[in-house]
Amino acid sequence: MKPSTRPVARIVTPEPVIEGAGVHLRRSVGTRGLDHLDPFLLLDHFESVRPADYEAGFPYHPHRGIETVTLVRKGQIRHGDSLGHRGTIGAGDIQWMTSGSGIMHEEMPQVRPEGIGGLQLWLNLPAREKMTRPKYRDLSLDHVPTTTTDGGAQVRVIAGTASDGRLVGPVEGLAVAPTFIDVVLPAGTTFREAVPRGHTAFAYVDEGAVLFGGDARVVRAPALVVFGDGDLVEASAAEGGGRFLLAAARPLHEPIARYGPFVMNTRAEIEQTLEDLRAGRFIREEPSDNI
Repeated sequence: MKPSTRPVARIVTPEPVIEGAGVHLRRSVGTRGLDHLDPFLLLDHFESVRPADYEAGFPYHPHRGIETVTLVRKGQIRHGDSLGHRGTIGAGDIQWMTSGSGIMHEEMPQVRPEGIGGLQLWLNLPAREKMTRPKYRDLSLDHVPTTTTDGGAQVRVIAGTASDGRLVGPVEGLAVAPTFIDVVLPAGTTFREAVPRGHTAFAYVDEGAVLFGGDARVVRAPALVVFGDGDLVEASAAEGGGRFLLAAARPLHEPIARYGPFVMNTRAEIEQTLEDLRAGRFIREEPSDNI
């Protein structure tokens, strides 16, 4: 049976929002118009050269029940957390944080001449993993190398595999089997990648313009492209080229109860999380690796 190309099911224009202590963002997943794309809960695009748009940052705040993935396109972000991690991530770096049972952290963009730019996604954890031990995967630029495909696309595989398994990302072994591929399409190039049927798949175009699907539908940045089901994601560069993040994962099909930075399965679990926070029990001394 011939593999089918995933059609473009929906194109979403990101909405401007202000989060943290006053950071200006564009949000495409996690809005009234698009609450989530199971198991993806949120997608924010931050980009500005105006310090007033981002320098207030995201002071210490809690998370439970999710993973956050931050990709820095330009500039630097200083971070710290309740596990004792401290550091700075810069252009091309990626931070994959599993909040599990609970973590407090801060993300503070640094004022630099080039400003700041990047993406942050929230990925839901299955019920059995929501109260596991928090952990980090810090991926520097040189740990996620760029490879040029036969079609001329420049790709960085962050999670999952690409090119018929020849390229393997450093993030593996997760319940939702995510695929994250950062794709740059110079003018005249193409991209073609298999995505398992039944997996949720989208592309976020943050630079230039890209043509997607069998009908070569043009999408100009900034925009989220939600794909229908099929076997392949196909893209080609529009005039001038473009850049996008391809994300796919196995849906959880579990109930979602969310309250700000907390995502659990029931309202009772949210209430328990808030009680833990009030009572000083949010950060667990020895969180379990199993519920």
